[in-house]
Amino acid sequence: MADEVKIDSQTFHSRLSSLTQAWKADRRSGDALFGGVGSFVVLMGKNEEAVTYHKSNAMHYWLLGYEFPATLMVFTPDSLWIVTTVKKAKHLEALKGGKTPVEILSRAKDPEQNAKHFEKCLDVIKNAGKKVGVVAKDTASGPFADEWKKAYGDISKDVEEVDIAPALSIAALAVKDEVELRNMRDSARASTGIMTEFFVEEMSEVLDEEKKVTHKQLTDKIDRKLDDPKFFQTLKSKLAADFDSQQLDWIYGPVVQSGGNYDLKLTAQSDENNLHAGTIIAGLGLRYKSYSSMLARTYLVDPNETQESNYKLLLSVHDAIIKEAREGVAIKDLYNKAIAVIKSSKRPELERYFVKTAGGGIGLETRDPVLAVNAKNTRVLKDGMTLYISTGFTDIENRQAQDKKSKTYSLLVTDTIRIRRDQDPAVFTNGAASDNGSVCFFFKDEEEEAQPKKQTKKDPKVGAVAASNITKTKLRAERTTQIDEGAEARRREHQKELAQKKQQEGLATYSEAVGDGEGVAQKKFKKFESYKRDNQFPTKVKDLAIVVDEKASTIVLPIMGRPVPFHIQTVKNASKSDEGEFAFLRINFLSPGQGVGRKDDQPFEDPTAHFVRSLTFRSRDAERMEIIAEQITNLRKNAVRREQEKKELEDVVEQDKLIEVRNRKPARLDNIFVRPAMDGKRISGEVEIHQNGLRYIDHRGSKIDVLFSNVKHLFFQPCTHELIVIIHVHLKNPIMIGKKKAKDVQFYREATDMQFDETGNRKRKHRYGDEEEFEQEQEERRRRAQLDKLFKGFAESIQQAARDEGWGVDIPFRELGFNGVPNRSNVFMQPTADCLVQLTEPPFTVLTLDEIEVAHLERVQFGLKNFDMVFVFKDFHRPPVHINTIPVESLEPVKEWLDSINIAYSEGPLNLNWSSIMKTITADPHQFFADGGWSFLAAESDEEDEDEEEEESAFEMSDSELAVSDESSEDDSDFDDDASADEGSASEEESGGEDWDELEKKAKKKDRETGLEDEDSGRKRKR
Repeated sequence: MADEVKIDSQTFHSRLSSLTQAWKADRRSGDALFGGVGSFVVLMGKNEEAVTYHKSNAMHYWLLGYEFPATLMVFTPDSLWIVTTVKKAKHLEALKGGKTPVEILSRAKDPEQNAKHFEKCLDVIKNAGKKVGVVAKDTASGPFADEWKKAYGDISKDVEEVDIAPALSIAALAVKDEVELRNMRDSARASTGIMTEFFVEEMSEVLDEEKKVTHKQLTDKIDRKLDDPKFFQTLKSKLAADFDSQQLDWIYGPVVQSGGNYDLKLTAQSDENNLHAGTIIAGLGLRYKSYSSMLARTYLVDPNETQESNYKLLLSVHDAIIKEAREGVAIKDLYNKAIAVIKSSKRPELERYFVKTAGGGIGLETRDPVLAVNAKNTRVLKDGMTLYISTGFTDIENRQAQDKKSKTYSLLVTDTIRIRRDQDPAVFTNGAASDNGSVCFFFKDEEEEAQPKKQTKKDPKVGAVAASNITKTKLRAERTTQIDEGAEARRREHQKELAQKKQQEGLATYSEAVGDGEGVAQKKFKKFESYKRDNQFPTKVKDLAIVVDEKASTIVLPIMGRPVPFHIQTVKNASKSDEGEFAFLRINFLSPGQGVGRKDDQPFEDPTAHFVRSLTFRSRDAERMEIIAEQITNLRKNAVRREQEKKELEDVVEQDKLIEVRNRKPARLDNIFVRPAMDGKRISGEVEIHQNGLRYIDHRGSKIDVLFSNVKHLFFQPCTHELIVIIHVHLKNPIMIGKKKAKDVQFYREATDMQFDETGNRKRKHRYGDEEEFEQEQEERRRRAQLDKLFKGFAESIQQAARDEGWGVDIPFRELGFNGVPNRSNVFMQPTADCLVQLTEPPFTVLTLDEIEVAHLERVQFGLKNFDMVFVFKDFHRPPVHINTIPVESLEPVKEWLDSINIAYSEGPLNLNWSSIMKTITADPHQFFADGGWSFLAAESDEEDEDEEEEESAFEMSDSELAVSDESSEDDSDFDDDASADEGSASEEESGGEDWDELEKKAKKKDRETGLEDEDSGRKRKR
């Protein structure tokens, strides 16, 4: 057994106690369930890879949480005896000392000792009574099982065997506790996700494109999805937060059947025939943490009216059984209810096609026959039981068949349910719709219509990012400046929907008035302890002098003849002053109501108590007072520095140990530099991929370990338009690199290698000029492409090694990038499928899009060349992130990108005080959303639009003015010779001053006086 095996002893004793109590209660009421047995045996042989669990396996998982091969359990009403190997016995030792005594007998290599253990168990069985319970269909095999069966054979004639399987089902396995029900619910959700999100899509694509795909090929595709953590990452909204896809396993199917050959049993398998566009039955069952669920659906392709009506009848039968399944109802009544619904319908003849068993118990066992849903089972349902309900019609004749394969068809619907008291059962698999509208597909009607236009193939890398965002140039002159009004209208409508959704989510999340009160996280009262015992005081305190104890961070002051310690954290400051021949030392303490700044805003356990605010000591030794004041000041500085360092490093995690690859050489990438650099020195090294993480080793032997479990995002950025090629790791929690903490670790190599493009290489001896330059450019492009391929392959190898973690390689979309200032320098921001990143220049920026609540665009107004963008996170205690000075040319692309990834955004003309806004929100989030939430940002934007409309309306012309304007334009359109003269006279009337002729005469006269006229005429003649 593995060292990590941990048995929950509390659960073990709780379940064992409930089993023994049910056993004793059955004895008192007439032995109807246990058959009067005094003991019963559960035997496990050698470990076998079985798809289904038997009673013995189920009892091991139910009690221990694990399967212990080669183990014997002998139960009596008052004790439990276990015979197993020494190694397994160590794990079981913790079970001793409970309400029901547990005796563990360890088997070793001594045959005589092992035989004595079996003899002891046989004595326990004989002393308990003549009747012994056994699992009738016992499949245990192997040397251990054979040895026990041989020993048990000696007393088999003296005892009466009773099949204990029904009793174990009813008393132990059938009724589930909350932990078991949660596991079944998770199993059902995973089954539903595979059926709805993968199989239905695959089936639709095969039918739509008329592909030739066999049932077995389709089944294999479904089977492989179980090992795809990325797929389950897409289902995270439907699954529990701690869901682990590695603990899933198949218990039924997956099975796909069509084309007239149908088998509705759990043992059915997919055949090699092609998927037929008719009646398609798909079934699957998953086990999660040992607990099972089952799901099956029938999909009808172009069904006729008879098929549709038959399916409707099956659904009504299915729903009738589920509604009838309540606590206190006999199981046979469920089946009889189904028959009654069929007989009272318009198609009573379908009764002969109805399945003989309409379900059974499910949980640790795939199918518990004790709870089989048939016409003879008299067992009564209890709250907490779980069943799979499987209703179906087998091999119905289709008189309106379109082809040979459609002449017969079957219908099947299977769901997993939980029985409840006084209410309808909970259907765990209701996420997979079974109504007619969801399972019927009609392709013939579509073929008759005109074929739609061929859609352009989307880039799979773009994902949710709108393709229309990709622009070929960043120059305004080379792209259209007109805003697409239709796109803008659609965007506004979508943003209104997103805003409403955010408002509803906010009200649902903060349904009660919860918050920090003051808008900031409340500080906790801290207690400081200087000394635990009197003998820890420094020896100098005997002199009743002031002692500064740096080791204990304490000042010991003599007060009323006693040494009194004060921790340095209670001291505000100390100062020394001289007055005459005396020196005074004043020590100020922290106390409430001082009106100090935020840094000293310390909470107190009882602010109404009496506080010592300051103490003053007088001495003739001024030099000593100066030294003490300096010591206290330095001690206070050191304490503050330690607190700051502690606060800064409080989110740094201690990673688990890296498990190195031992049996082969790890995948390696050499000549790599790392950022942040260790010890601030830029030294090359190599990156290695190990079992559970990455290791970077430089040439000095210094190491950086990054575990896959601590990785949040992995990025690959090619060297296109860049000087370096990058593999960037963004962590969930910071780690220490050298003496600094880091949340981002980047491995890179320079794209321009000096050994290739430095002058003086061999090629320069043979060729000169443009030809050599062209060859060098070709070589540079080839080398960059090779470098990108190498790094991308290594990043994909990291993803493959960490496939259990659920993250993949993310590549920035440069076409969607924009310039901005997230820190101090102007950098190029690039979106990815999950983030907005800047990986080229430290400090790096990585914003996870799923963590963003809203975005707000500031300084958006006519005339400004730049605008700012603010991201507010769903965690309101996290400060908003600002990206400033974004060129206004990027405004429309940024809006389109935000809209395409479903982030609600707003815009305004001014910068807002976000610290004040977030303080208001965190003080009372419920009231914030009750008052309209983020609508105040949109209101600011709407007010700006209204102002612009009012300004524009001031220049609007009335209809009469517009008519006059049109007439005047028609009159001026003749272009006669007197047009300029008319304009001159009009201006003349308006000005009311001297006309042009008079002004020209005056100008000529002045020119003559100055002698300029002759020069002008001379110039004209020369021309």
